[in-house]
Amino acid sequence: MKTSFTREEIQALARLSPFELKDTFIRLATAVQEDEPGQKGTTARAMLNAGRGNPNWIATGPRAAFYALGYFALSESRRVWTADNLGGMPERRDIGRRFDSWCRRHPELPGVELLRRCTDYAVARFGFDRDAYLHELTDAITGDNYPVPDRMLVHAEQVVRGYLEDELFDGRPPAGGYSLFATEGGTAAMCYVFDSLVKNGVLHKGDRIALMTPVFTPYLEIPELDTFEFDVVHVQASLFAETGVREWRYPTEEVAKLADPSVKMVCLVNPSNPPSLALSDRVAHQIRDIVEGPNPNLVIVTDDVYGTFVPGFRSLAAELPRNTLLVYSYSKHYGCTGWRLGVIGLAEENVVDELIAGLPAEQKARLAARYGTLTLEPDALRFIDRMVADSRSVALNHTAGLSLPQQAMMSLFSLFALLEEGQAYKVKLREIVHRRLDLLLEGAQMKIADDDRRAAYYLELDLLAEAERVHGKEFADYLETHYEPVDPLFRLAEHTSVVLLNGGGFEGPEWSVRISLANLDDLDYLKIGHHLREIFAGYATEWRASREVPDTDGGRI
Repeated sequence: MKTSFTREEIQALARLSPFELKDTFIRLATAVQEDEPGQKGTTARAMLNAGRGNPNWIATGPRAAFYALGYFALSESRRVWTADNLGGMPERRDIGRRFDSWCRRHPELPGVELLRRCTDYAVARFGFDRDAYLHELTDAITGDNYPVPDRMLVHAEQVVRGYLEDELFDGRPPAGGYSLFATEGGTAAMCYVFDSLVKNGVLHKGDRIALMTPVFTPYLEIPELDTFEFDVVHVQASLFAETGVREWRYPTEEVAKLADPSVKMVCLVNPSNPPSLALSDRVAHQIRDIVEGPNPNLVIVTDDVYGTFVPGFRSLAAELPRNTLLVYSYSKHYGCTGWRLGVIGLAEENVVDELIAGLPAEQKARLAARYGTLTLEPDALRFIDRMVADSRSVALNHTAGLSLPQQAMMSLFSLFALLEEGQAYKVKLREIVHRRLDLLLEGAQMKIADDDRRAAYYLELDLLAEAERVHGKEFADYLETHYEPVDPLFRLAEHTSVVLLNGGGFEGPEWSVRISLANLDDLDYLKIGHHLREIFAGYATEWRASREVPDTDGGRI
């Protein structure tokens, strides 16, 4: 069951990003799908691509409410002006009364009832003027204006803030308040954060930063770009629960690296990607002690896209608001990767603004010239607003901002989550990924650490550690000596049409693999588990043959 690739070819391909290497695995998996005998046009096996995190679910309720809102918005446009396909811009005055009437006249339209309850909830919880809020939503979905304010619509920001406080801050928001910047998904948020920190002199080319690893690959690759060339320190989740079973937790001595004042910034994904575990209280408290002690100006960037999958999750942005920039994306929870919905959050009082205020006079003069066309007091421009301007090269700041229909969808996703049915939806998602995890482990017969902070959106398996757990260090040494760490992935793709990602590409152990538990049907994970066991049984057979050791355990890994 060996792969047709030579070791040298595998070594060359392993230098690619996991997401690029995945394309090679997909080509392998599809190339070996042969016609069944006598049944031309059918395939012997389906490709099982668990390499990407795009979920196979969507939130239907808030989408139906969004489409219903669109019909109401069209009726408002036609009320103002109708001429063939030409309409007017929705008006604010008495729009609440017209909305109530429209809802009563269209009870059969999917999403109307949820739309009404979402807007009623928003008005009640946030104290909105009803006409003002309904007009913002109606005008937003119409998309007939530039985003004003450019950073985020006024009511949308309050709604999303409420969502984050309930879902990422465990209902305990930090004192002092914080502002949000609506972005084109979490990926844009990452780019804006890195770019603006450098443009504003908070970070400089070649500065030392830290990454809590394993981590989402772009956090590894962006610092290496010639724009940044950061000196990167890795804080590694290297703890073991027992021989062959990784905890994917950070040792105290690894976190202590952040106490060095030369480390200007630390980035983490929380819950982690790929291990999919929320940060422990022990580590959160250690980081708190570090910013309250030896490294008070440490900038923390926390990417919390998977936070909703862990009960009682609380972000570092809530625990350490002065030091933390929050990145969040709606893509995974709502199955809306194509919508590109994300936010950056930053406390009103924060270390980034403090660092900018303390810059030398010549740097302040440079920044005053950069942002001088936006305000008569550029020194007073907050970092979060500088990011907005930088996202459009400053000169196009007047047309900056996330598109208004996207902000309307973001608002409805948020409000849905705060209602009873949104809470039930969240519980169902958690049940789905944990059920798939159980099926995968049942098929693979592998062992992972028990952890009540497991999001289970992904699973990272260290295959070399598992090999040592089952057969001992001699077998693990044999694998390291005779094969490349990604060899199992080539075998899986070529012989079983299973596509996984290499964990080494996330700065995890070289022999680890990332499995997405979000994008295939439940029983597919049982099959993937069986295929993993089958592949490693093949390695064990080869090892025994090399030692002339009889197979005594029924082909277990």
